[in-house]
Amino acid sequence: MYTLDFSKPVKVYFVGIGGISMSGLAVILKRAGFDVSGSDRDRSEVTENLEKEGIKVFYGQKKENITADIDVVVLTAAIHPDNPEYMETERLNIPHISRAELLGQLMRNYGTSIAISGTHGKTTTTSMISEILLAEDADPTISVGGMLPSIGGNIRVGGRDYFVTEACEYTNSFLSLFPDIALILNVEEDHLDFFKDLDDIRSSFRKFADLIPADGTLIINSHIENLSFFTDSLKCNVLTFGKKSGDGAAPDYTAENITFDSLGNPSFDVVIRGRKELEVRLHVPGEHNILNALAAIAFADAAGIDRSVTAGALAGFEGTDRRFQKKGMIAGGITLIDDYAHHPTEIRATMKAALAMERKTLWVVFQPHTYTRTKAFFDDFADALSMADKVVLADIYAARETDTLGMSSHLLADAIKKRGTDSYYFPSFEEIEKFLLKNCQEGDVLITMGAGDVYKIGDSLIGQ
Repeated sequence: MYTLDFSKPVKVYFVGIGGISMSGLAVILKRAGFDVSGSDRDRSEVTENLEKEGIKVFYGQKKENITADIDVVVLTAAIHPDNPEYMETERLNIPHISRAELLGQLMRNYGTSIAISGTHGKTTTTSMISEILLAEDADPTISVGGMLPSIGGNIRVGGRDYFVTEACEYTNSFLSLFPDIALILNVEEDHLDFFKDLDDIRSSFRKFADLIPADGTLIINSHIENLSFFTDSLKCNVLTFGKKSGDGAAPDYTAENITFDSLGNPSFDVVIRGRKELEVRLHVPGEHNILNALAAIAFADAAGIDRSVTAGALAGFEGTDRRFQKKGMIAGGITLIDDYAHHPTEIRATMKAALAMERKTLWVVFQPHTYTRTKAFFDDFADALSMADKVVLADIYAARETDTLGMSSHLLADAIKKRGTDSYYFPSFEEIEKFLLKNCQEGDVLITMGAGDVYKIGDSLIGQ
């Protein structure tokens, strides 16, 4: 594998540079003195920000973009051998590495590297940890999978003491990382276009835990089934977090005396190994964010950060873009929220948070993400979405897939109707917008939900 020498910057080309993670890595290398360029399919706010950094971005992936003077090409899992830039890279014998391999190489250049993994909650927990380190004036370098307002984007290039990043399990990319402190927030079925089944996924997360050195720390959700599978024989320190339950040993970090305000934001006492240690008030809604906060608090303790700093940072955290993001009000007094939820567990968490809000009718516009995921969790999607009062379905966002597997949003809409919830399907965003403007009323809450481009519906409605 090609290895970058950070004392000898070279010319690096990113195929798919506009991706949220790829763009962040490109900026880090650019500011470290590397000659960075890349390509993406379309112009976006992300690519425009890259251009402001002095990074050349080509629009459209063409073999002409790949020149013989490029030293190494960075690829994502979405780039296949028939990609014209990939093919030209091969023809010119230019070495290439994956995004995950580059991320792993970056981590080795920092004093303490923190990797946050899990089926759900990675972006929010990474953001919470980032806010704690910023409040500590630790000058962290951050790569987060969403836009974090306090750093003005998805990347912050700081000092060499701390590197904070998400660790994605898809295609086992997180097995290329080198974390000193690693978090496993949850382990559930997902990405079944790559993994065989849940056992296969669990095996990968165990291998991820094995990457932590003896002087490092694993922070893990105590409610993951058969927890000992992940923790037995680990050489590193292990901290657990989770809800208090009547069976088994209590987690090291748990929450008691939980209350919610009218917006669904929780306040709670943090109990550490049986003792109340601090009070926390969050400004992000939902029970799931209590668990995310407990994981972040465990990290802060492992890093030796004063708990008053931790509590203050969490109180000031108001979320990242597309994570229960309050976008504003639509004409007529309708509250618009946008959320990235694209797995049934995430949808249920978002629904619970929304149902805790004061409202009249809860509307959800959902765009399923990939045919594989829709097929694998079809009934779970229908059950979770049925928690809303009214559901509107957009077409499935295919992403990297071409085979529909017989799935469609029309079928999902029918399944939701059978569960007693009003459900509608429209083939275009324009039709969805017209329907919502006609039927939503003052006092309603409207959530646009999904990992594709469904957020454009809300942006358009706010602009009308």
